Amino acid sequence: MTQRFTLKIGKHLEAADKKRHYNEQLFTEISPRYDFITRALSLWRDASWKRDLIAALPLLKEPVCLDLACGTGDVTLLLAERFSEGQVVGLDITEPMLAFARARGPRPNVRFVNEDMGCLSFASETVDIVSGSYALRNAPDLKITVDEIHRVLKPGGVGAFLDFSKPSGRFPRFLEYWLLKIWTGFWGILLHRNHEVYGYIAESLQHFPDRKGLRRIFHGKGFTITASRLYFFGIIELLVIRKT
Repeated sequence: MTQRFTLKIGKHLEAADKKRHYNEQLFTEISPRYDFITRALSLWRDASWKRDLIAALPLLKEPVCLDLACGTGDVTLLLAERFSEGQVVGLDITEPMLAFARARGPRPNVRFVNEDMGCLSFASETVDIVSGSYALRNAPDLKITVDEIHRVLKPGGVGAFLDFSKPSGRFPRFLEYWLLKIWTGFWGILLHRNHEVYGYIAESLQHFPDRKGLRRIFHGKGFTITASRLYFFGIIELLVIRKT
């Protein structure tokens, strides 16, 4: 019998180093089930949303693409298909996730690296496209991560991010929190005997800016919002930005 995951969220989301440690442990635990749970939690709509993310990107001939928090690599490989003459890097902080990504099979224009999205090894202004599916909300420090995205993107470079979205009103936030808490808690108990495993989604959203706040951060860091689309009654948002 596998050991039960017992690490508690507690105050792990209040400081960057603690959140980084918690995420490494959490995503190591869920890595074998990650592909299944992203489908189940979205009622099997997740793949369609990710295809929309790819479709929202400009069609460049040989772009350098960086997929943040790539997990098991599904969006990374979609990027590689869309930009077959480009270079695509999938980046994740959790090595077991990357092992599943690499197991999907080698691609000549793809590589996976174990890095923190808040401390990228890329030289400044060398990347054309940055993507992330459920990435920004998991950043140990969101503002530092946005700074890094701005640093590595070329002028006019594009970012596309799919994630859970936090509404501005108090009641919609309350309703969304408890819907997510109950739904994710059910799957946590079913798959891990611990409601906190996927309940992390609701808790992390508590510490994440709402839609207006997220836009203010991007605008303040030198980005323009070029497109947005809501899914699941606003629980999920696809946001496309451009470095100005």
